[in-house]
Amino acid sequence: MFTGIVETTQKITHIEEKDQTLVVYVSKPDSFNDLHVGDSIALNGVCLTVENFENDLVFTLGVETLKIMNWTKDNLLGRVVNLERSLRFGDRIHGHLVSGHADGTLPLIRRQPAGDCLILEFNLPNEFRMYFWKKGSITLNGVSLTLNDIDIDSFSVCLIPETLRKTNLEHVKIGERVSFECDYFMKGFLNARKYEGADVGF
Repeated sequence: MFTGIVETTQKITHIEEKDQTLVVYVSKPDSFNDLHVGDSIALNGVCLTVENFENDLVFTLGVETLKIMNWTKDNLLGRVVNLERSLRFGDRIHGHLVSGHADGTLPLIRRQPAGDCLILEFNLPNEFRMYFWKKGSITLNGVSLTLNDIDIDSFSVCLIPETLRKTNLEHVKIGERVSFECDYFMKGFLNARKYEGADVGF
């Protein structure tokens, strides 16, 4: 589990193509000095397992991850990614609980400066519409954000200066896709209610 509070951004330096997988090398942050093989780290909101950290952080991207995220060697190599180590229970939760099991990707359709902030608008995925509500939580590229406005086929979030400084969202271009994960607890609640046959109002 994670909190959606990105610790740092780092660059993907090298990728090895193997049979149906990609082995990804990411520059290791100096602050990540408590790692063990097998630890979980969220890379752009996707929970990955640390396989080596002697020099770079090394992860293997499996078939399901590559399919859901539409990641390839060409669109990953050189990319600057958000990183967050897994949550330690007992710590404060400053964002919201994030599983790291991304639901997919969304394209950015609009950027609008708002003083020192930046408003980003994305396409709203119809099959996940029930999990989007005004002032609810959403995770984009691993960043915990509040849903500002929701339209028929789009939604927007507002990035404050700290988020712009600490994450890669400021550099997302129109048409570029980001990972998204809907609110973990709301998904569980609504799916349980549907299973029970209750009218969830959607």
